[in-house]
Amino acid sequence: MSRRIYKMMILAMLIGHLQPVIAQEKINYTLEDIISRAKSNSPAALRAETQRENRYWQYRFFQSDYNPQLRFQGLIPGYNQSVTQVVQPDGTIEFREVEQNLVELGLGLEQNIAATGGIISVNTATNRFDNFRSLPGDFQTRYSGIPVNVRLVQPIFAFNDLKWNKKIEPLRYEESKKTYVEEMENISRIATNLFFNYLLAQVRYEIAFKNKNNTEEIFRIENGRYNIGTTTEDQLLQVELRVLEAEQNLASARLDQESSALEIRSFIGLNETVDFNLILPDDIPQFIVDVDQAIDLAFQNRADAVAFARQKIEAEAEVARARGSRFNMNLEASYGYNNAAFTFWDIFSDPNQQALVNLRLGVPILDWGRNKARMGIATANQKLVDYTIEQEIINFEQEVFVQVKNFQQLKDRIEISKKADEVADKRYEISRQRYLSGKVDITNLNIAQTEKDSNKERYIASLRDYWTAYYELRQLTLYDFESQQLLYIAEVEE
Repeated sequence: MSRRIYKMMILAMLIGHLQPVIAQEKINYTLEDIISRAKSNSPAALRAETQRENRYWQYRFFQSDYNPQLRFQGLIPGYNQSVTQVVQPDGTIEFREVEQNLVELGLGLEQNIAATGGIISVNTATNRFDNFRSLPGDFQTRYSGIPVNVRLVQPIFAFNDLKWNKKIEPLRYEESKKTYVEEMENISRIATNLFFNYLLAQVRYEIAFKNKNNTEEIFRIENGRYNIGTTTEDQLLQVELRVLEAEQNLASARLDQESSALEIRSFIGLNETVDFNLILPDDIPQFIVDVDQAIDLAFQNRADAVAFARQKIEAEAEVARARGSRFNMNLEASYGYNNAAFTFWDIFSDPNQQALVNLRLGVPILDWGRNKARMGIATANQKLVDYTIEQEIINFEQEVFVQVKNFQQLKDRIEISKKADEVADKRYEISRQRYLSGKVDITNLNIAQTEKDSNKERYIASLRDYWTAYYELRQLTLYDFESQQLLYIAEVEE
């Protein structure tokens, strides 16, 4: 065999041994890494971003109602060929065959008047009529038009949508922007919960794996003692049973870890081929949350606080709508010029003055209490909204108060659970060494192991509860107490 071929075989063997190592390499993620990925890649974040964009365009659509609108309308063509009835001067009817074409073109600049709810417009229009069956010597084509016309349509004492929408829609848009920030903080909370669920499953797997190795070692020791007669068969069987339980616990922990990994992968959009490891966030930030400050921040920043004001204005608007439906009165006025001619340009030559004023009135004489009932419903609904909002404000304050107190309690609990974890772990190591030296029996060692495992899980669970409560508090106040910064800034959102 040549030296070159021999080197290639050695290289291939080395690559074959390296590939499993590379495939098993894990990427370490902190809690901040997982939250960052969730906010940028998760389906929940993409859905929140889409809803935010939708709300933005809804607000832009509302703003367009207060801007001038240039409209073009027309009929091109309006061709008609048929036999139609024509009333004669003496009242008789003649059936005539007609072949005609009518072209209508109009251009208007409209402006809504927000203060009064009216519409003012400047218009121009022209019409062309072609009679293809005109008699010889008659004009086949005729023109008519409006060179310029100013028109006003003004409801009197009616409900003004433009006025009330100008109060409601900015609040609705502000509410939607704050809701988006709250949704992103909710994504942080969910990601935190999934992070610790996997971390807890990861710790349980590590505990189960270590316990399996320890019980197998203890079984070998106990079996040796049994062979020399220093232990009983009952104790040997007890240790063997612990070995079987450790194998079952390891299999169950492995399944829980895989399920938790699948959940966190699905939520943050992580590729299945990426193997990862989570780092325990045991560095607790040191800051104090004042209850009164948290409540004030919640009222300043939360979308619910904006919703309270919006709901009150909407209730007032419904009362105004009911009041404006008692009768109908519309003023229509226009002034301009119009003309008719046989050529297009003659329309603009010495046009005739055109003026129109109409006041349309509709008043119910007998409605069997319909208007009174409409006003009663709107007024009662307004009172209901006021009472509901008062209760929601109380619940709002109570929710923030309870969350702050819970957060402070969880922070104190972490120190206790951490100390208990260290003590239980140290006790197990002492019990294990004493067992190996024959000073304690297997029952006491099993008790120490159970306490060690349960206190380790309690410590991880306390960290999960703390960080979840931390992001819940951020969601309730839209404020980062650690860096003392607002999570929602109106100028930045704009």
